Amino acid sequence: MALLLPVNKISPKYGVDCFFAPNATIIGDVVMGNQCSVWFNTVIRGDVNSILMGNKVNVQDGAVIHCTFGKTKTIIGNNVSIGHNAIVHGCVIDDNVLVGMGAIIMDNAHIGSNCIIAAGAVVLENTRVETGSIYAGVPAKKVKDISAELISGEINRIADNYVTYSGWFK
Repeated sequence: MALLLPVNKISPKYGVDCFFAPNATIIGDVVMGNQCSVWFNTVIRGDVNSILMGNKVNVQDGAVIHCTFGKTKTIIGNNVSIGHNAIVHGCVIDDNVLVGMGAIIMDNAHIGSNCIIAAGAVVLENTRVETGSIYAGVPAKKVKDISAELISGEINRIADNYVTYSGWFK
């Protein structure tokens, strides 16, 4: 069973039809919507500030979501996939976003809707990622606008697939 721990008498909250892997850790001021999934060895740590996640968010194996005390919350929209071993820290991610494997998104970054952050990209502090774009590299820079095919074929497909995958474990 996943480890859900309160901090300062604040416990994680979540909607319906969610899946938490047995070794996932969710701590403190974390609120997530419906159909979310938190996969193996993932840590979502709302101990020093709050983490708000929308509906149909999947946080894949080994990812870490955190924030900064007294400075930054983490806010994640709907239909967001956070890839294996990604780090999402004190930032805002709007709806319909794919964060690639091993990507890092730092404090006060803002990821617009309908975006892909490429695997291994590092989105530096205070970066504004333009809606409808793909960012890649270290530091992450815009490489191109996203096509409708990538929105449906990658962003939506992956989010939908993770709802399906989580059903296998329920």
